Amino acid sequence: MAAIIKETQSIKEAVTFINAIEVNKFSRLISRIIQKLHLKGERTFSEEEEQKLQTALSLDKQSLNLVLETAAFILEQAVYHNVKPASLQQQLEAVHVSPDKAEVFSQTWATTGPEMVERLRHSIFAQKKLEHVGWQLNLQMAQSSQAKLKAPSAVLQLGLRAEDSEVQENVFVEFNHQELLEFYNKLEIVQGQLDSLT
Repeated sequence: MAAIIKETQSIKEAVTFINAIEVNKFSRLISRIIQKLHLKGERTFSEEEEQKLQTALSLDKQSLNLVLETAAFILEQAVYHNVKPASLQQQLEAVHVSPDKAEVFSQTWATTGPEMVERLRHSIFAQKKLEHVGWQLNLQMAQSSQAKLKAPSAVLQLGLRAEDSEVQENVFVEFNHQELLEFYNKLEIVQGQLDSLT
């Protein structure tokens, strides 16, 4: 399986902080993060709780935020890719997460992952929902600088609606043949990932 977590500078910094946290504290931290993962727009910890965490984990505000965001990102990637617990543990160890912390992620994911995948599958990530798809084909035969020209293009009309609105917003996207093929291939990848969740 391809790596779901790339070792960026931000991940490297977060891993340093994660590895320094006591295992029991880290385990409770991860459990809380995964409980709140499906609630969009809601903070995992209140301001007061974050201040207590800074003291308990000996981290400043910026470092704590990095740890929280990275842990949430790792769990979101696990959901998105529907990764197996053992694979998650291997991938975390590959980016230098200590084996005991990688095991905490893995065990938490093993116990709550399937429920989390199911819960997130039924929630809407985006603020707008696709309501309608229309299309038309255009063929440009000539232009002022070129007498003979054959340039086909497709125009997709995407009708989007916000959850709290009755008004449909139309987005028009024009593709040439190559762009449309690349878009189709990306949709095939998305479809494959959706199929793996069912």
